[in-house]
Amino acid sequence: MSATTLASLYPSHLATLQARAAEALARGGFDHLLVPSGNLHYQLFDDRDYPYAVNPQFKAWLPLTRAPGSWLVVTPGAKPKLLFLQPHDYWHVVPAAPGGHWVEHFDIVVIRTPEEATRHLPKDASRCAILGEPQGMTGDHLPNNPQAVLAYLEYHRTFKTPYEIAMMREASRIGVRAHRAAERAFRAGSSEFGIHLAYCQAAGQDANDLPYGNIVCLNEHAAVLHYTDRDRIPPTQARSFLIDAGASFGGYASDITRTYSAQADEFAALIEAVDAAQLKMCDAVRAGTDYRQLHLDAHLALAGILKDFGVITVSPEAAVQTGVSRAFFPHGIGHGIGLQVHDVAGFAESDHGGTIPKPDGHPYLRLTRVLEPGMVVTIEPGIYFIDMLLDEIKQKGLADAVDWARVDAFKPCGGIRIEDDVVCTEGVPLNLTREAFATA
Repeated sequence: MSATTLASLYPSHLATLQARAAEALARGGFDHLLVPSGNLHYQLFDDRDYPYAVNPQFKAWLPLTRAPGSWLVVTPGAKPKLLFLQPHDYWHVVPAAPGGHWVEHFDIVVIRTPEEATRHLPKDASRCAILGEPQGMTGDHLPNNPQAVLAYLEYHRTFKTPYEIAMMREASRIGVRAHRAAERAFRAGSSEFGIHLAYCQAAGQDANDLPYGNIVCLNEHAAVLHYTDRDRIPPTQARSFLIDAGASFGGYASDITRTYSAQADEFAALIEAVDAAQLKMCDAVRAGTDYRQLHLDAHLALAGILKDFGVITVSPEAAVQTGVSRAFFPHGIGHGIGLQVHDVAGFAESDHGGTIPKPDGHPYLRLTRVLEPGMVVTIEPGIYFIDMLLDEIKQKGLADAVDWARVDAFKPCGGIRIEDDVVCTEGVPLNLTREAFATA
């Protein structure tokens, strides 16, 4: 993504944020919006800090992800102000002076100590909506996180500006480049840990940069939805490979999952079937579609695949109705994504608050809203062979709904998940992940 493109899109993005901030402040009865970037957190009984994570409310405004102790000050009708902490320090690398396409849009004040920020913040803290966490902060300007302000900002943050889509497109490009490297490492016989290192090398990102911990699974480990142990030694026989890993760009995330078979076998055919179904689900990311219905439709589609491959003996409709499909697909079809991997306001009824409930029996769905243009969601159906959930089928008296010999045949491969990041538009959805794979 060229700097020129981002520079051309950023002013409109900033204007959108300023308009949202003005309305949010009016609803909460405040004059100023203050957003601390966040501070380093130290481990208990130690002098080591945890990896720094910037406040998402801060990086929504500007692509600064490593600026602890800084502040953003927004006052309607005035140019936004950045208080940038650049300490005198010879123990650590001092953050470089702000630069890039966005700096001309801010009044930037460099401070040398956290305490110095107080001189540049509005005097009356009671007139300020302060969004963040209080840990490591002192003084009068402590976060109050007013609900009316947060509800409005978070609800509208689900609608991405063209600038944000461009940032996410670049995060997808980086992630796909790393996915290609991970697949090559798998084909070459690497361990889970080795594949993980190949991914990080190709992305140019490590634990401090990646939007979430890489899920790298060989064989049965793919049946653990959030498997992160990463064996150091390759298995005697590598049968399957599932990788759920993303990348970051300017504070925005991609979230991508792919599954591979080591051989052109029946498990490979099952992957192809899930992939084909997933593409149809991605095409259903249309304005006016209830995301809950996408989830329920996914269960029916995946149950149809299980039936086609002889894993279940009942009809797809019966598998969904009795809950058998949930044993093979226990998580949600996806979630919102943007500044956070699991983006905010997934259940928000409106920008005043409220909650849209999840479908009965589907507690792990992370998004229940009706899709609108500008929303970006993941679509990640899966089929897994998880002993604990399969045992529950038997305990419920539904064992006859499953061909257990077919389960045993697939169980050594663990499971399948395919995940893309998809933009809801006024028309045909924009699949950022497939776009990146097509050009990688």
